[in-house]
Formats: sequence, C-alpha cells, structure tokens
Amino acid sequence: MKKYTNTGSKDTRSGFGAGMTELGQKNENVVALCADLIGSLKFDDFKKNHPERFFQIGIAEANMIGIAAGLTIGGKIPFTGTFANFSTGRVYDQIRQSVAYSDKNVKICASHAGLTLGEDGATHQILEDIGLMKMLPGMTVINTCDYNQTKAATIALAEHHGPAYLRFGRPVVPNFTPADEPFVIGKAILLNEGTDVTIIATGHLVWEALLAAEALEAKGISAEVINIHTIKPLDEAAILKSVAKTGCVVTAEEHNILGGLGESVARVLALNHPKPQEFVAVQDSFGESGTPEQLMDKYKLNHQAIEAAVEKVMKRK
Repeated sequence: MKKYTNTGSKDTRSGFGAGMTELGQKNENVVALCADLIGSLKFDDFKKNHPERFFQIGIAEANMIGIAAGLTIGGKIPFTGTFANFSTGRVYDQIRQSVAYSDKNVKICASHAGLTLGEDGATHQILEDIGLMKMLPGMTVINTCDYNQTKAATIALAEHHGPAYLRFGRPVVPNFTPADEPFVIGKAILLNEGTDVTIIATGHLVWEALLAAEALEAKGISAEVINIHTIKPLDEAAILKSVAKTGCVVTAEEHNILGGLGESVARVLALNHPKPQEFVAVQDSFGESGTPEQLMDKYKLNHQAIEAAVEKVMKRK
C-alpha cells in the first residue's frame, strides 16, 4: 500500500483563501463576493490586495447570488462565499433560476459544510447540499479533501466555464495530497491499488478511507481507494474499472446518505455493472452540537466505520 503522509493539518477553507489570493494576482476578471464572513471564508488577502474586485454584500445571500449572476454578463468570474447552509439551502431558488437555468459562470464557494462545522449545531450543519446542487442541470459539484486540493480546485474553477459548487470545511484536517498535483475537474484520483474491495470517498472522508485501507491491509484485505473530488460530472469509467476488479464497493462521505456521492455511485453500478455496495454516510438525520471529532464518531463517519462496512460488503460478494 502506498503511504500518504500528513504534511501538517490545515483547514480546507484556508486552501480556498490561498487559491483566491493566487487568482487575484493572475486573473483580473476574478471577483469575490462575501455575505459578511470575510474571516471565515479567508477572503482577507483578496480584499486587501484587490479592494476594487471585492464586494461585501452583507447578510443578504440571495442578493449576493443575483449580483454574481449579473457580473458574469460583463465577463467577470464571480466567486461567492459563505457557509454551505447559506450558500445552497437559503438561496436555492436564486441559484436555480439566475445561475443554473441561465447557465451563468458563477462559482458558489461553500465553507463550514457537513457535521464538522461542529458546535454551531444542526441549523448550520447542512448535509443535503451535494444533493441539492447535483440535481441542477449543468452544475459542476466539487468536494475537496484537504488544503492543497482545495487551493488547486479553486484555481481550476476560474478556467472552467459554467456554474459550479465548491464545498469545503471549517476544521483542520490532514494535508496529504501533493501541492503540485494537477486538479482535473471530473477526473477521479486513484490513491491506492487493491483487489478485494473498492473504497470511494470524498471530502474529509478520503483521509479516513486511507486509514481504513491501512488497517484492512493488516487483516489481509486489499482495498483500492479512490478520491472522488468531483461528484458531478462523475468519473464513471474509474468507478466501473475498479469495481469490475474488486467486485464490491464502499462509499464514504460527510453528507446525508440520501442524495450524495453514494447514490451517484449506486446509479452508475445499477446501470452498468451491479455489485454489492455499502454506504458510510449520515443516516437520514440532522446533526447536533458537538466537536467535529465527537460528531464524526457518533454518526460513524470515520475509518472504523469504513472498515466495518468493508467487512460487511465483502460477505455479500
């Protein structure tokens, strides 16, 4: 098994901030809009260096989406920023009508996604956002795993034409992907080759999947690990190639089991190559207040849960 090293835990939202800083320097068409959360979204450097291209909208997220859609008409590339709950659920109508239906080149950037927002509790911990966004025709949906990948995805989105949703988080997590690894939208990354089971993970669960694979190797189970950073468009070829070899799959995500990555993978398998699948995800419930570690443990979103799902799915082969 290839070993991945945590080069220093960082929050993925800081990766977004670093990406915006770089974009500000090299692409004059990039503009940033924020809903009164400059520090939380790490917009500080962009605002300082490019005040004429930064728009503080205030706590008016629907207005922010509308302004962003309008800015695209003049050739600007707007990146909007607020918490994932306010980036999607609060403004779904505006995204659907003004961005997706109108095919506007807006980048909806969402921090504090999932349970790992932590102590702010269920009202802020959106677990439905991937489903909401992937259902919109033409919407690209990206969910990054660490600081380096979030920075790379942010930069890549400026070159990608069309509406996009970029999801990242609040807590510090292991930073393990190479800093110079190219980010290709829609292209999965094979992290570890295996023969007995495929583990397909996204976001914060990618590192947990690697930990699970290491533990499984000690038990004599060879796990293939795939990082699906782009949930839409999905790399169907990579999924089918892996599962054809291993014969079973576990999906892992910090999202509701309904509407997330797992359902997208299940659709691909059902249409092409049906095989046993187990899901590591939130089981159709809201979150609650607690530390990220407490919540990931209670809702079984960790490497131990992935290991248990692997052992279960292999019995169904």
